[in-house]
Amino acid sequence: MRLGVLDPGHFHAALVQKKMYADVDPLVRVYAPAGPDLDDYVRRVEAFNARAADPTKWRLRVTAGDDFLDKFAAERLCDAVVISGNNRRKTEYLTRAVEAGVHTLADKPMAIDAAGFKALEAAFATAREKNVLLYDIMTERHEITSILQREFSRIPAIFGELDCGTVDDPSVTKESVHCFAKRVSGVPLVRPAWFFDAAQQGEGLVDITTHLVDLVQWACFPGVALDYRKDVNVLRAKRWPTKLTLAQFGQVTGLAAWPPFLAPAVKGGTLDVYANGRIDYAVRGVHARVAVKWDFEAPPGAGDTHHSSMRGTRASLVIRQGEREAFTPVLYLEPHATTARSAWETGAAAAMPHLVERYPGVELRPSERGFEVVVPARYHVGHEAHFGQVADDFLGYVAARALPAWEVPNMLAKYYTTTQALTIATR
Repeated sequence: MRLGVLDPGHFHAALVQKKMYADVDPLVRVYAPAGPDLDDYVRRVEAFNARAADPTKWRLRVTAGDDFLDKFAAERLCDAVVISGNNRRKTEYLTRAVEAGVHTLADKPMAIDAAGFKALEAAFATAREKNVLLYDIMTERHEITSILQREFSRIPAIFGELDCGTVDDPSVTKESVHCFAKRVSGVPLVRPAWFFDAAQQGEGLVDITTHLVDLVQWACFPGVALDYRKDVNVLRAKRWPTKLTLAQFGQVTGLAAWPPFLAPAVKGGTLDVYANGRIDYAVRGVHARVAVKWDFEAPPGAGDTHHSSMRGTRASLVIRQGEREAFTPVLYLEPHATTARSAWETGAAAAMPHLVERYPGVELRPSERGFEVVVPARYHVGHEAHFGQVADDFLGYVAARALPAWEVPNMLAKYYTTTQALTIATR
């Protein structure tokens, strides 16, 4: 398979190439405008090739210039393409790719506003006509505690049935905390200035929340095709900024001054970055709340964190990632006060052998509220490795010439939720 990369402005594009893939040509054709985004991508791939442990063997053939998109579409030298960069043009890029008959793996978000959602809907129709796949990179489905939370929610003896909740007391909550200053592959991350422009990157409501909305659908309705027109009801949404000083901005971008396109967002000497948001919504009557928050940097020893809760009729399944958990996600099984504790513990013990067959080494440890799910370290592969796992899934789907039947309708439901929330929050 001939792999291409289109305008790799985000470091996620390079992370897809952190490993090699069977039956994929190591020669990768890269189409992009010349500039620092392209340079950073090339340096990252070269670093993967040069590392001492398990080096990659990618070769890059770069076509740089203002006409990169037209050349990509005209040459048709790629069977599949990775798109991860400035989100302002992402829907345009993926549309051109599927129109050219190229299987497309796009980083989230594939749409950042209501107009982008309509264009995305049309792109999926084109992909179907051209018999190519269009898929987004949902890394969090490969995170082990999210996987196990989903598994335990399907064991009635432990979880019962999914509670529907209310708008003020949702049965499913997911909160993600991220940081502008971080390290990737062991080195400080340099972010492009456009990352801080909502018109180019998209607001937090349509960016990181994509993962959270995806996990809600994936965990609560496994294998079910959702129809956004009748199954999704966005009830409330709000957004607020993280304020960055020029010194902080310079630390993560390397720039000494605000670029002109950010001037409208600079107020009183600080930059308002609308990276934070919350969505209250219902999917088939199940109330969910997703929220994303961005800080400048994490406390020592910490990084991006995730908190998640699913409430059933017998117990809640809660992922915590705080100081007590050494900032590593840990899943807890917590029976309700109305649940007969002894019978519940007996049911949990009886259900474990079937789960351990699929996840050897996973076990339950008593905690003050119920059980802590103990997961062997080998399952915690890290966020960067999840990109390769998603790519493996995608390449398998390409080989089969089909996605699971629920994937496309649920991608549409997901992006409808995020873009509709932005419309409500900015109304």
